[in-house]
Amino acid sequence: MVHVRARGDRRRRGYGFVAKHDIHLSVDCEKRRVAAQWLRVIAIGCTAFDPAFPGFLMLQSDIDSLRTAAISPQQHFIAGAAVPGAGGARLDVISPIDGQRLTTIADGDAADIDRAVHAARRVYDNGAWSRAAPAERKKILLRFAELVERHAMELAVLGVRDNGTEIGMAYKAEPLSAVATLRYYAEAIDKIYGEIAPTAREVLGLIHREPLGVVGVIVPWNFPLMIGAWKIAPALAAGNSVVVKPPETASLTLLRLAALASEAGLPDGVLNVVTGRGATAGEALALHMDVDVLAFTGSGPVGRRLLEYSARSNLKRVYLELGGKSPNVVFSDVPDIKQAAKVSANGIFRNSGQVCVAGSRLLVQAAVYDHFMSELLAITGKLKVGDPLDLAFDIGAVNSEAQLCKNLDVVQRAERAGAQRLCGGRRLHEERGGYYMAPTILAGVDSEMTLWREEVFGPVLAVTRFEDEEEAVRLANASAYGLAAAVWTGSLRTAHRMVRAINAGVVHVNTYGGTDVTVPLGGFKQSGFGRDKSLHAFDEYTDRKTAWIAL
Repeated sequence: MVHVRARGDRRRRGYGFVAKHDIHLSVDCEKRRVAAQWLRVIAIGCTAFDPAFPGFLMLQSDIDSLRTAAISPQQHFIAGAAVPGAGGARLDVISPIDGQRLTTIADGDAADIDRAVHAARRVYDNGAWSRAAPAERKKILLRFAELVERHAMELAVLGVRDNGTEIGMAYKAEPLSAVATLRYYAEAIDKIYGEIAPTAREVLGLIHREPLGVVGVIVPWNFPLMIGAWKIAPALAAGNSVVVKPPETASLTLLRLAALASEAGLPDGVLNVVTGRGATAGEALALHMDVDVLAFTGSGPVGRRLLEYSARSNLKRVYLELGGKSPNVVFSDVPDIKQAAKVSANGIFRNSGQVCVAGSRLLVQAAVYDHFMSELLAITGKLKVGDPLDLAFDIGAVNSEAQLCKNLDVVQRAERAGAQRLCGGRRLHEERGGYYMAPTILAGVDSEMTLWREEVFGPVLAVTRFEDEEEAVRLANASAYGLAAAVWTGSLRTAHRMVRAINAGVVHVNTYGGTDVTVPLGGFKQSGFGRDKSLHAFDEYTDRKTAWIAL
């Protein structure tokens, strides 16, 4: 148990899930006492608007002790062991922090995927996990969650070195989110019941839930651990075996996760990780005849390809969480303009805009447009971009040089199309070798511009104004995507009408980006289908079997 006494200056910032404090700190725990001293710390565990002192503390010294740890060349994780790639090819892992090579990973191919799928099928068929008692599966998954929690700082720093997310967000959104997800589905294992149909007296109709078999999981590089857990945890809880193909630019934490699962007692072959490129390892997983389900988060073009691969192979189920171009609608009766501006800045600029649900389209009613934009620009101008492992910075790095170049090109094309750049639009800290971009706001973006319709996946906000509710709905729905949205209003009637009118899977009211494992996440239109999180996720990883019994 940790006891904290604090005094001194407490500065709360309105962007992010993070509150920063300069405090006089005294920590007592079972193993040691840390003398009181002035420390810069970061507190994780509540939103920036929560007046209560948060529940988790991070010290810069703890981060620094891990930031230069050597990382050995990584292998696949198959059947409970690190396994070299069949072809021997390797991929460099480049850190977006400084553009330097961190380590290498195996460049997996069809032979590696085949080996992993066979291991997963073998253990599924022998029943070591698929037919284990629910209480036993629950015990192992809870132990798994405990190990992830114990290694949370290690996983967070490892992930930041790999993909560039600012450490405050990474710590909460990656390992701590994965812990919560694992515990949620572990606890649900023995609380999901079958059904008895209301049949005639002479028959009994039983409806069972059964695991599907081998689940393929392909996740993106923005939050590989969090999104991976959203798919891995319910799949395992249901009794399936899993083969994960992590992103080639952010594989390290998922490899470590698989090792921790093995340490927790998960039978060999139940969770496997094959690294490599999407065009080789990813394609092989999607085409494999012995994969029963494919769960994917990523881009629309790849999602379409995966549907084709399902049709060409064994008609495996495919669940897609694809891109977003989420509208953030601010009405003139917004309860608190300053807070709405703070949360809106966080909604687009956290993790350098590399968030599927990022509020990348801002619609502001004309009556409050100037006031709101003044607040937003003031907040954005104070955001510090830099080393994601340094608590002094608010925003970290873009994941790769290719993504950074794409973001900058999007801004240039939008300006040529008539948008006005209000801030940002440039690369930062190029001399350090990393991939950093200034938060960018473009005004005067109309619904016919590419920037209004297509996902950027960077710190780029498109802004327009509207006159009335009808126009707001038209502009909000002027996109092929339908993942998330937000509405800021003091009117409950307006809020309910907008929630119904906007075509999106998640609609926030007077907030943005709130997340909890108990509620589903998924999109409408070309943002995909299927749902991550909540008990509804079990529908994707189980099948229903009817038993018709004569009495």
